[in-house]
Amino acid sequence: VEEVCDIPPDTWRPVTLLEADGRLMARCFLSRPTFGHHQYRLAVPSAAFQRVLAWLRALSDGYVLFDPQDLQAKLPGPVIVRNLGPTAPPDSSLSDGPFVPPLSAKPYYVGLSAHRAAEPRGEPFPPFEWEPVEEPLRRTPLYEAHRKLGAHFVPFAGWEMPLRYGPVLDEHRAVRGAAGLFDVGHMGIFEVSGPHAAAFLDLVTTNDVNRLRPGQSHYGFLLDPEGRVIDDIMVYMRAPGRYMLVVNAANTAKDWAWLNAVNEGRVRIDPDRPWARSPFRAELVDLRAPDQEHRWRVNIALQGPRSRDVLLAWLAASPKGPAADEIRGRLLAMGRTELIEVRWPWPEAPGGVFDLIIARTGYTGERMGFEIFVHPDWAPLLWEVLLRHGATLGLRPAGLAARDSLRIEAGLPLYGHELAGPLDIRPDEAGLEGYVKLYKPFFIGREAFRRHAAQRKMTIVRFRLTEKGVPVPEQGDRVVDRRGRVIGQVTSCAMDTEGYLVGMAY
Repeated sequence: VEEVCDIPPDTWRPVTLLEADGRLMARCFLSRPTFGHHQYRLAVPSAAFQRVLAWLRALSDGYVLFDPQDLQAKLPGPVIVRNLGPTAPPDSSLSDGPFVPPLSAKPYYVGLSAHRAAEPRGEPFPPFEWEPVEEPLRRTPLYEAHRKLGAHFVPFAGWEMPLRYGPVLDEHRAVRGAAGLFDVGHMGIFEVSGPHAAAFLDLVTTNDVNRLRPGQSHYGFLLDPEGRVIDDIMVYMRAPGRYMLVVNAANTAKDWAWLNAVNEGRVRIDPDRPWARSPFRAELVDLRAPDQEHRWRVNIALQGPRSRDVLLAWLAASPKGPAADEIRGRLLAMGRTELIEVRWPWPEAPGGVFDLIIARTGYTGERMGFEIFVHPDWAPLLWEVLLRHGATLGLRPAGLAARDSLRIEAGLPLYGHELAGPLDIRPDEAGLEGYVKLYKPFFIGREAFRRHAAQRKMTIVRFRLTEKGVPVPEQGDRVVDRRGRVIGQVTSCAMDTEGYLVGMAY
């Protein structure tokens, strides 16, 4: 029942364990024997020892009902539960009276559902509020490279971005047939680290961060307490306790404010228990902040069936040696959504190496594609090197228009169109409920998502027009049935590889 994240090392604290129905199981002492947060010791009264041991192991295995009102719930695990034998009790006594629900700011604990009506109510936190600030258009580190290539620029999400370099359909087909290179330097990149980083991310995102292992990534959502989409994001696990988040450019400032407000316990995260706050604190770093110059990262996306061949062609031209051999093996072994961190040998790079994070992810629907994270000072050189060594393989630069048509053809959502936006589209309506793990007992927006999904009446559908040369439907255009009744509206539309119009509607 009690919070335990702040227990100092080698200090015993009284804690309470409850049965699934809220009855008292045992009062115990808990300690953290080291400075890490991966190991705890629980001193249990002998009369309750066997029950507690069996209960903890059952919770770890995930095959026991611990909340009669939530059959889907499952705790993170498995963990190792060992019997360390008898121990001397701490120099303090445990209460022996009946259990009375305390005022608890924890978002969830086993037995909470049985005591919701009786638990004391705390002071509610204020709801999160965000007002965007108008700022001058920004430019990515690749702006001059785009200008030299003859790019046509447009404002997008506060950035001056290349829309296209030539015919959009040519760039689209290059990605489907060979490879395309995209500037994704406008996207926000955060780092979340510390001993409670995974627990914090599990609280604020919908996917199961505890299932990630170093070198893996997944897609998910930030939801507000009412279940509305704040943003859709990618989470990359670089190492134990170290994660990288990639967020939409239009939402970077909002996401940063939201994550910090939750991390610092300043905003409401549960409308049913508005005094609840996150018990987990993580270290948050904006990898584009002025004071983080040594950690800066920007993203260049290399997408298409020949994209790995482009990297291997560049590697073949790199200095030979064990480092190059290791990189080759790791590139060939990479599965989808995996990432590697490499020091790529290249004479023109600072110190003779590129410090790169390479992820096999993307936003084009291609099975083979990479997103390469590099320091912005060296992004122009990397861009030029990739285009140079990929030219004979059909690589060409591609702009925002092709990126949009590719993701529409693949049925991928865009924030503001198939997610959130004027229609307030939720993940289940977009067909993305698989990235919302309802077996997690709590994450922000969980109960609101469940209620909304149970009453859902609308969904995103894909369409293709069978005639060429017709006007392009735009976002907000009405969709009618055979009788002329309005049944929805267009969210996105673009030309596919074969020159037909494809899109999505709600």
